[in-house]
Amino acid sequence: MRVFSDLVADADAGNISLMALLDLSAAFDTVDHAILLDRLKLEFGIVGPALLWIQSYLSERKQAVVCGGVRSVTTDLTCGVPQGSVLGPLLFLLYTAGLGSVIERHGMRNHAYADDAQIYGCCKPGDTEALRVNMLRCINDVNDWMTSNRLKLNPAKSEFLWCSSPRMLWRNRRSRRHSPH
Repeated sequence: MRVFSDLVADADAGNISLMALLDLSAAFDTVDHAILLDRLKLEFGIVGPALLWIQSYLSERKQAVVCGGVRSVTTDLTCGVPQGSVLGPLLFLLYTAGLGSVIERHGMRNHAYADDAQIYGCCKPGDTEALRVNMLRCINDVNDWMTSNRLKLNPAKSEFLWCSSPRMLWRNRRSRRHSPH
């Protein structure tokens, strides 16, 4: 609702918005336990029994794959939070909380829920190219942040969406047709 409200308010103000809908590959599976525990301690002040409880929750998890009736060797997991759990999405959001400051440095807004992320910004109709370039720079920095935190953007499933009132989009399209460019 927040994103929708922001986009409608931008359209009402005569602006055009650009939104990036980002998809992460195996997001919950790639959360690095060591990075997460450090982040919980240093950025959120979770220490003592609470941190030990989370560490215990994440430790001693094992994984094996069964394919065609053949089972692989069982291995210890050093990454990942359980997807179907109550804590999984919360731990993922805490793991990725620093991403907001990367996005805000570009003057963009963001919204995240579990592993779904949206980045969006707006501009006056004549400034759409500058917004597009700024969005691409922002996503490049987001990608760098994610890579350094063992997360991976999935460009094949990420999408961009221009948003505005139908009248504003028509006016912008019409002015481009009549411009000398």
